[in-house]
Amino acid sequence: MDRSLAHHPARRLLRRVLGFSIVLTLCLIMMGAWVRLTDAGLGCPDWPGCYGHVTPTRAADKIAAAVAEQGGEHGPVSMGKAWREMLHRYVAILLGAIVLAVAAYSVWRRRELRQSPLPALLLLAVVILQGLFGKWTVTLLLKPAIVTGHLIGGMLVFSLLIWLWLRQRPVPSYIDPEPVAALRLPALLALIAVAVQIALGGWVSTNYAALACTDLPTCQGRWWPQVNFADGFHVVRELGRTGDGEFLPMQALTAIHLTHRIGAVMVALVVGWAGWRAWRSPGVRGLGALLLGMLAVQWSLGLANVAFSLPLPVAVAHNGGAALLLGLTVVLNFRSRQASPLV
Repeated sequence: MDRSLAHHPARRLLRRVLGFSIVLTLCLIMMGAWVRLTDAGLGCPDWPGCYGHVTPTRAADKIAAAVAEQGGEHGPVSMGKAWREMLHRYVAILLGAIVLAVAAYSVWRRRELRQSPLPALLLLAVVILQGLFGKWTVTLLLKPAIVTGHLIGGMLVFSLLIWLWLRQRPVPSYIDPEPVAALRLPALLALIAVAVQIALGGWVSTNYAALACTDLPTCQGRWWPQVNFADGFHVVRELGRTGDGEFLPMQALTAIHLTHRIGAVMVALVVGWAGWRAWRSPGVRGLGALLLGMLAVQWSLGLANVAFSLPLPVAVAHNGGAALLLGLTVVLNFRSRQASPLV
């Protein structure tokens, strides 16, 4: 890209909007974790409103009746849970409107931007699908596969926004682009490792398996406790149930948790290698240091979740840390491809 083109008013405006959207999406991801971890996913059991109303306040009578029917606020419905759920939806609607505007702007100003609008249109399609997953999360009563898919969709939106934002920035002037281009394989492997681990983490969270192992480094006092992978990773089933409708056994939750732990080790190895390679490559040393630092923070948050029995702030931060780690691997992939003579 011509460096002067990056300073075109159309690109500057798009870059600012995308930058705001990235921050908003990160907040939305963490809000989603907050909703899930406080059991507020069914705080408003319909969609898109709350008992047919725009705000929980307008549905106060229906919420009060639901609270009385469930015998107190310990159940899935309460005014606080309804507001948490609806705040998440309000922010999601705002993000959806911004992405729609970005897609329309990318088509309208494609000549000035000198970019294909297809990535922005792809982002819009993913956001629409993400909205459907948000609906199904509620209407299908928190099925683990749907809730995990909703989390993955949020991370995909976050990644696409970062990629689009990077497209609006000037190409770095590398003294020697070859070491950066050589990072394509490590960057790709790191991205895959983090993406798989996020999916596993989502499966842990949506199945409430985070405390299936409460000790470190062992699990239930053993290096390899009793596990049930068949039921734990049966995708199409109800929350807390096996594919046959029976209660999900503890061994299945243990299998889910243990797999996530093994994934964390693999991520440490693969992302650690990619970060170390980047740190030794002129032009992306800072990015490599950030990647290694975020990896250490994310590992610390994961260990703290187990050691302190899943404190809410730490658990929410762990979700945000996963998004940031993913975002850094996206940046590394973009930079390595940008420096490659093959692109």
